[in-house]
Amino acid sequence: MSSDVAAPWNPTEFEQQLREQGRAYHIYHPFNVMLNSGQATREQIQGWVANRFYYQISIPRKDAAIIANCPDRDVRRRWVERILDHDGHGDDPGGIEAWLRLAEAVGLERAEVEGLTRLIPGVRFAVDAYVNFARQAPWQEAVCSSLTELFAPAIHRQRLSSWPEHYPWIEQDGLQYFRSRVSLAQRDVNHGLAVTLAYFKTREQQQRALQVLKFKLDILWAMNDAMAQHYGVQS
Repeated sequence: MSSDVAAPWNPTEFEQQLREQGRAYHIYHPFNVMLNSGQATREQIQGWVANRFYYQISIPRKDAAIIANCPDRDVRRRWVERILDHDGHGDDPGGIEAWLRLAEAVGLERAEVEGLTRLIPGVRFAVDAYVNFARQAPWQEAVCSSLTELFAPAIHRQRLSSWPEHYPWIEQDGLQYFRSRVSLAQRDVNHGLAVTLAYFKTREQQQRALQVLKFKLDILWAMNDAMAQHYGVQS
């Protein structure tokens, strides 16, 4: 090996590098800060919920693309849980239904949300770019892109903590989506992280993993950019 080729990070170091990407998580986006600090108007909250619905219904399509590209049976058996979590199975109506209940809790009509009548083009473009990436990229990279879930529990806890105080007009049952994702996100992280640490072994591969994770972080940030431009940001 040439002396100018960097040695790979060990698993602990690599995981730390992945976690440090959380500095670019959309929890810090001005639009999200506005939402969680109680400064948002009813229209802004409704707009966020309606637009994020497109992301919610696209997650199972993204996960199905990963499964379609993955030859590893054990990974597929675990990954399919994500689709069931969102689409529902058995007596569990799933995360998409929970999001529709959130929409109703903030005063939106279910048919309006499902009809995507408020979907902003920039949000559609960003979400579609993510689904297309999952379809076309090596399945291990698509798995790595899901690791924004490393940072998700914090944003869900933030909403659960601040929204009841700042927005008492929102029906509390509508926040069940956030409650459920605190534990489910951690389960998903454990699996996605194990796959990523096992596959990305060389420094070059590990740097690629960081690029992939940054791409997904940019997708989430771009969605907030589009909503901030459309609905404005209270300061």
